[in-house]
Amino acid sequence: MTLRPTDALLVIDMQRDFLPGGSLAVTDGDAIIPGITALAACFDHVILTQDWHPRGHISFATTHPGKQPFTDTIESTYGTQVLWPDHCVQGTRGAELHPDLNIPHAELILRKGFRLDIDSYSAFTENDQRTPTGLAGYLRERGLTRLFFTGLAYDFCVGFSALAAARLGFESIVIEDLSRAVNLPGTVNATNSGFASTGVQRILSAGLLSQ
Repeated sequence: MTLRPTDALLVIDMQRDFLPGGSLAVTDGDAIIPGITALAACFDHVILTQDWHPRGHISFATTHPGKQPFTDTIESTYGTQVLWPDHCVQGTRGAELHPDLNIPHAELILRKGFRLDIDSYSAFTENDQRTPTGLAGYLRERGLTRLFFTGLAYDFCVGFSALAAARLGFESIVIEDLSRAVNLPGTVNATNSGFASTGVQRILSAGLLSQ
């Protein structure tokens, strides 16, 4: 696959709390850092995202007495919300992008999930599917039309971002070997089904790194 001037690489939530040793660690999440760094060097346009939650965020199990992370949910104004351990709290070490992610030419760090009463998996919209982050406008104003997604986690923020991009009219491509999944029951299958139904492509990084 040949890269174009209108391509952008989106590196999703490569933060300490999502990596081994973090409060919401994704298995082998650190294994994809070298590949992402190498791939980013092939792109003129790179955007990073960063979960940026306030303390007491609606998605934290600790905000809801008696609830447990991963297994419990709540009903919110925008639907069912999975509950997580406290993670990526604003200004904490866990919210930092991993220092081994060496992408000095990244043009934008987009913070999401900073509203207390709504979660944000997608880099494009909050979980109510109405509140925009502004990323779509940023990309369109710069003429970036084909988007490649890497990072964490495949079945949540990477997947939701790629699906939102496709719905908004961008060509959307997920680089499977440079992402890792949380893998709650059914989440990977649901993500793959969503990709198939919306035209999100799934590729391996070798086809881009070999250029």
